[in-house]
Amino acid sequence: MDFELTAEQRMLRDQVARFVDQEVIPRAPMIDEEERFPEENFRALAEMGLFGITLPPDYGGAGADFLSGVLVMEQLMRGCVSTGNTFGAHTVLCAESLFRNGNEEQRRRFLPDLLSGKKIGALALTEPGAGSDALSLRCRAEKKGDRYRLNGSKTFITNGPIADVVIVYAKTNPEAGPQGISAFIVEDGFSGFTKGRPMKKMGVRGSPTGELFFEDCEVPEENLLGAENRGIEVLMSGLDRERIFWSIAPIGVAQGAFDLAFRYARERIQFGQPIVQFQMIQDILADIATEIQAGRVLAYWAATLAGSGKKVRLEASYAKLFCAEVGVRAVGRAMQVFGGYGFIREYPIERMYRDVKGIEFGAGTNQIQKLIILGELLKKKS
Repeated sequence: MDFELTAEQRMLRDQVARFVDQEVIPRAPMIDEEERFPEENFRALAEMGLFGITLPPDYGGAGADFLSGVLVMEQLMRGCVSTGNTFGAHTVLCAESLFRNGNEEQRRRFLPDLLSGKKIGALALTEPGAGSDALSLRCRAEKKGDRYRLNGSKTFITNGPIADVVIVYAKTNPEAGPQGISAFIVEDGFSGFTKGRPMKKMGVRGSPTGELFFEDCEVPEENLLGAENRGIEVLMSGLDRERIFWSIAPIGVAQGAFDLAFRYARERIQFGQPIVQFQMIQDILADIATEIQAGRVLAYWAATLAGSGKKVRLEASYAKLFCAEVGVRAVGRAMQVFGGYGFIREYPIERMYRDVKGIEFGAGTNQIQKLIILGELLKKKS
């Protein structure tokens, strides 16, 4: 088992790390304070070619493996969770899904603008009454001639308020349950499609989250993604990859928090010496560093398996559950190193503390991951 990154992967990681250090981290406080979309970072990521990191060059992508995309996500989350969250929704939830499930005409029509950053992508599954129970969605799509008419609403949609291209799930055969769901590519400007204002959130405040509304929204049949009533296949084709992407997210935040706490512990003088000399502080820092590394290895392992084409439902949930718990715990303990200063908004650890809790919910709560894990283990034993 080889735990070494390739030369190309290390080069990519280091390139993104420099970008994060030089541009993303300095902007992060104002992005949070002003609750604004990180426009400068988004454009820079497009120029660096990172929106198509895992997609083939024929479509404007970089042709890198899935682990490379995870490395990018980790570094972005280290510097600005709002930027990382927007990147993940645009790149994995929208662009990757379009490539995987779209026909050739759809790929050629939508991917160039998404990968160049000209248009912003999103995915809309969650509804007011369908969160963890995602397949109980109530949004409906009825075919009328050469068009579908969508009615319903979506909520908690990352990039929703600013999206130009949205993959929307709706029931086309309500009596068929999960086998009656279809996926559609809804474009900004479609008749009957409106976007709500960005929600006011505790954290991840620069990544717009909001509601989407469909009132007799007309979607041409050529915007059906995959086959009618086969939307569950579209959804499941990328769900595990999504979970792996959002498993590295809290690890990235935790690494950023550890870096701050370690530096502060070496500079903060109490009782005549840096507090890093005190055993209790050493204990906190050692525990954080160890758990981060364990989470990183688990996420990289799951990403490598996913990149090889293997089924990774169990591995993805292992990684998502463990890394989410590590991230929240690590940032909280890093804040403890700062004492009262960690509670002051002047210090970035306060923002990270708010942000890491927000990304814990993404791609399925911890409780959902535990249900998946036990379900998969029971299958293995049956």
